[in-house]
Amino acid sequence: MGADVGDPRSDRTTLRRIAGVIALADGRAEEYLRLHREVWPEVLAALSRANITNYSIYRHDGVLFSYLEHRGDDYEADMASLAEDPATQRWWEVMTPMQRTLRATPDDPWWTELEEVFHLD
Repeated sequence: MGADVGDPRSDRTTLRRIAGVIALADGRAEEYLRLHREVWPEVLAALSRANITNYSIYRHDGVLFSYLEHRGDDYEADMASLAEDPATQRWWEVMTPMQRTLRATPDDPWWTELEEVFHLD
């Protein structure tokens, strides 16, 4: 889910805005916040290679809200390469127990993607 908007840098590149939510596992908020103050450089590099920009995570009580932009021409391929990255896999192993997914079925994404209903540039 996300809006595709033409990017002035390239006719092939699109901007896709993606937002998602997930819950924090009970008692894990401080650890989650601490680790995100110092995200591993290898993970940041993998996100950049996957054309992820303007990535933020916000917290409201026990709920996390993420927003990111994908600036590339193949979102699915970039997400697949990110999922294959060893540093990212290790990061996810650390993060997964700190999160409580809100997905409806096991086939849904770990973070629940949100439908964009309004945007103003």
